[in-house]
Amino acid sequence: MGTSIRWSARMRVLLRRWRGAPLTWLIAGGFVLMAATAIGTALTVDRFRQNAIESGRDSLESAVRLLARHFDREFENFAVLQKSIIAELESHGIESADAFRSEMGTLAVHEALRAKASGWTDVAGANVFDANGVLINSSRRWPVADISVADRGYFNRLKNDPAAQEEIEVVAGRIGNAPVIVFARRVSGPRGEFFGIVSRAIAPDQLESFFASTGLGEDSSIAMHHQNGQLLARIPHVDDMIGRNYRTGSPEQMAVFQRTFVTTRLASPIDGKDRIVAARLLAGEPLVVIATKSLDATLATWRTQTKFFVTVAGLSVGLLVLTLFLIFRQVTHRLSLEKQRLDTALNTMTQGLLMFDQDERLIVCNRRYVEMYQLSTAVVKPGVHFRDVIQHRHDTGSFHGDVDTYCDGILSIAGLTQSAIVETADGRLIEIKNQPGAAGGWLATHDDVTERIRADDRIAHMAHYDALTDLPNRVLMRGHLERRIAELSEGKPFAILYIDVDEFKGVNDSLGHEVGDELLRQVANRLRACVSGNDLVARLGGDEFAIVKAGTRDPAELTVLAEQILTTLRTPVDCKGQEIPTDASIGIAIAPDHGDNLDDLLKRADLAMYAAKSEGRRTFRIFVPEYDAKARQRRLLEFDLRQALARGEFEVHYQPLVDLAANVVTGCEALLRWHHPERGMVSPAEFIPVAEDTGLIGDIGEWVLRQACTEAASWPGDIHIAVNVSPVQFRSRTLALKVAAALAESGLAPGRLELEITETVLIRDDAEALTILQQLRELGVRIALDDFGTGYSSLSYLHRFPFDKIKIDRSFISDIGEPEDSSPIVQAVVHMAAARQMATTAEGVETETQREVLRQLGCSQMQGWLFSPAVPAAKLKQLLSAQAAA
Repeated sequence: MGTSIRWSARMRVLLRRWRGAPLTWLIAGGFVLMAATAIGTALTVDRFRQNAIESGRDSLESAVRLLARHFDREFENFAVLQKSIIAELESHGIESADAFRSEMGTLAVHEALRAKASGWTDVAGANVFDANGVLINSSRRWPVADISVADRGYFNRLKNDPAAQEEIEVVAGRIGNAPVIVFARRVSGPRGEFFGIVSRAIAPDQLESFFASTGLGEDSSIAMHHQNGQLLARIPHVDDMIGRNYRTGSPEQMAVFQRTFVTTRLASPIDGKDRIVAARLLAGEPLVVIATKSLDATLATWRTQTKFFVTVAGLSVGLLVLTLFLIFRQVTHRLSLEKQRLDTALNTMTQGLLMFDQDERLIVCNRRYVEMYQLSTAVVKPGVHFRDVIQHRHDTGSFHGDVDTYCDGILSIAGLTQSAIVETADGRLIEIKNQPGAAGGWLATHDDVTERIRADDRIAHMAHYDALTDLPNRVLMRGHLERRIAELSEGKPFAILYIDVDEFKGVNDSLGHEVGDELLRQVANRLRACVSGNDLVARLGGDEFAIVKAGTRDPAELTVLAEQILTTLRTPVDCKGQEIPTDASIGIAIAPDHGDNLDDLLKRADLAMYAAKSEGRRTFRIFVPEYDAKARQRRLLEFDLRQALARGEFEVHYQPLVDLAANVVTGCEALLRWHHPERGMVSPAEFIPVAEDTGLIGDIGEWVLRQACTEAASWPGDIHIAVNVSPVQFRSRTLALKVAAALAESGLAPGRLELEITETVLIRDDAEALTILQQLRELGVRIALDDFGTGYSSLSYLHRFPFDKIKIDRSFISDIGEPEDSSPIVQAVVHMAAARQMATTAEGVETETQREVLRQLGCSQMQGWLFSPAVPAAKLKQLLSAQAAA
């Protein structure tokens, strides 16, 4: 009863926590989002405010920079005029003030002044005053008015201070009392004595009219001050301000008149408003151009933007509050549904799940756990102790071992994440993961991973083992070799044997893939039997195998092993009821004698294997450096071969085909010859295999076909031309089109062209090949089966396709006329061909005896050195001409 009460209380607490936690997070998240909205809005508004201020500052800086450049030019011209007038006055060589007054007060000087000052728009023109301040000459009028400037401050400063050369001051005009800006310069005698001044005047409204052209906008001002603070001109214009000194107040305000260029914010001494100020000192005069704009006007647009952003933010927050309220109502309703769904999810899990509290008592157990171990729900239920659960498993047979020891071990590490895979009594693999809880206790999951682990094992095996033979594959062999190479430093040599099953392609194609696969499995078993447990046998793909022989570098020991392998493989193999003889070519590379690099060793074993194949197959070779040289020569040959066709190095020679009954030439076989510019004549046996391996034989064969057809078109009409067709040309599936094009281009009659194919063309894909042969037959071209008797299924192909001719391989001709020769085989071929209305041609006839026997056996044609070797086209034409003349 007490246990039941504790369980109910614990469940209620758990349920309240489960319900409260989402709501708490939801509300907290809502407040965070509202705060983020408010903060984001504030930051955006502040950023826009700074941007507005910076934009206003930039506008003012541009305005004062423009005005300063303009007035620098204007006042520079102004000063040049005054200086030129003074220079003109001083050029008269006047020695005293009285002389200056008498000399300067003449009509001639007036005319000179008027000429220099013409074109200027100043108020009073250029004026000359004597040492007492009396006007003695002017560019505007003559005679001059009775005017004195002795009471002016600028006059007295220039008179009393010999160091002063120029003064600028706003003064009341003599006529109408309107203020004017006077620019005055001192005129000095030869010894520095004061003779008088030259002045010019500008009305403030002349400057203000240019200020207005900048268009700075509402609540803006532009002013020009003397550097001493005196206001010379300003817009908006206020009469009482002109001439007043404003160089007072704060350091920031003083800096406006002291520094060359200033941009700042300060309270205006004129209207008291907070303003953005940009000031620039003119380069040639002690004058300062100052532009201002009130902060309120600068931020007018920003205020409009701020209202918009605050409105949007307020609406967003209101919408968020409404959304949270609606969500809150829905969440409380859905939490109960979620609990039901959670129970459903727990009970449909593929994993068994247990949750224990800090008192080691069960909180949650799903149905999968009970079913996994076939337990009783009357025992395994909320509130039961962990030890009781394990004891129940022990009693029901799903747990083996000591209960107390196991429980003590689990409880000792309950605060740690742990994972283990255990095997049950019925062979299942169970992955158990324990995850500690935040408030104590732990969560345990039990997952049946039997199929997954076994599938992983199968995948890993498939990744490293050959599916057909169950031998290690190339990947596993490379890993094994890397470990062997690492052991070379410990004095542990090894050898690699590359093994290629001879003539496997013919077996596979002629007898079927099932027989071929069984042959490879038998080869794999025999190779396993030839090595010890420390050695590795691998299948590299196709009919290629490899053996990594450990612990030896002795060529004699490896020779014995290679001969043992060859002897073992030569025993006929029973494949699907057929006895098939096998053989192999073996290449051997020894580490470290032939290298300590993986790729180098594999390459050298491969070169040794190809050396064995090229030297007759059915043997082995141990790598020697010459094989590398041969490989390089082959690469050079391949490179030259790629250039030969473009350079015109190929020639077509023609070997006559002689009718044995009439002893006349009835046709010729086109044979390719290569005249290398450095090597001379290269044997076809040397370059044809390279051309076939590289695919160049396709282009070369097409060229031979066109050349042969063109040449044959010039022969007598009863002479036909035979051209060999390679398997590569057949695989292109365009052979019939190319033959038709060559016939059309040369004008040769189709019946005079005979295409010779080997059985290799047919065994790759006999259905496709027979389709192409039928297309050629429809063109009217004759088809001959070359090298008859050397393949596996020649008779089968004779039955499936009506060839026009059979060419008997030279291997059956060479011993004719000798005891136990091949005459019966040749006789059988001739009779079989005659029965199917096919002609026969014997290849390699070199003696009169061979020709006579072939004639007696009924063979149709012969070709060979007895009559003529292959000759160039020109020599063949001589031979045909001689035959026609006879």
